[in-house]
Amino acid sequence: MANLYKSIFRQNLTKIYANVTLVTMISITEVVEELVKSSPLLEDGLTRGIISYSALARDLRPQIEKKLLKSAGRSAIVMALKRTSGKLKTKRKTVQQMVNLSGITIRSNLAELTYLNSNTIIEKHKKVFLASEKRKDIFCNLTQGVRETMLIVGEEILTEMEKIFADERLVAKIKDLSSITILLTKETVSTSGVYYSILKLLAWNEINIIDVISTYSELTIILSNADIDRAFSILKNYKNS
Repeated sequence: MANLYKSIFRQNLTKIYANVTLVTMISITEVVEELVKSSPLLEDGLTRGIISYSALARDLRPQIEKKLLKSAGRSAIVMALKRTSGKLKTKRKTVQQMVNLSGITIRSNLAELTYLNSNTIIEKHKKVFLASEKRKDIFCNLTQGVRETMLIVGEEILTEMEKIFADERLVAKIKDLSSITILLTKETVSTSGVYYSILKLLAWNEINIIDVISTYSELTIILSNADIDRAFSILKNYKNS
């Protein structure tokens, strides 16, 4: 009978140790994911598979142990990094499938006008739309913010737009701009990281983004004319980035 009790005790003890180990692993994974998400460089490096798990585990170990309030084994951290990397790679494929670069549209010779909002500026909106609808091939976008109204138009109608807003207070005027419009799937609105995955490529290649305009299924990026060719080349390779 004593041996039976000892056997049962050992089995229960083994289960307890297994559960404790599982809880520890889950906790380490959660901390690792939190640390990775707080660093875009780490997140991108793990997604690309260009970071040594072992080296990164050594580097993150002090931070992980501080958050866990206990020691963490290097092998457990490496395992957590591999799990996190797998999740990131899966998400990356999902995000890339939402971007349709075969439908990319480029427009050049645009200008951006920004005016302070006023009690009379709403009246100008209708005049802008009436003037632009006569020219179907002309780029025209009007965005009203909390304090400012921004107008991006083809330079062909720039003078006409300036006349419409002549009695409004001009904040800024930028010429020699281009736009890249990318088609997106309807799932974009409920998926995090789609815009970020595109914009970071331009930022990391030191391409300045003047403005970003989005609709339900389109993302339009406003750039300098001088940057448009390089930006298009970078985005063209988006699927392989």
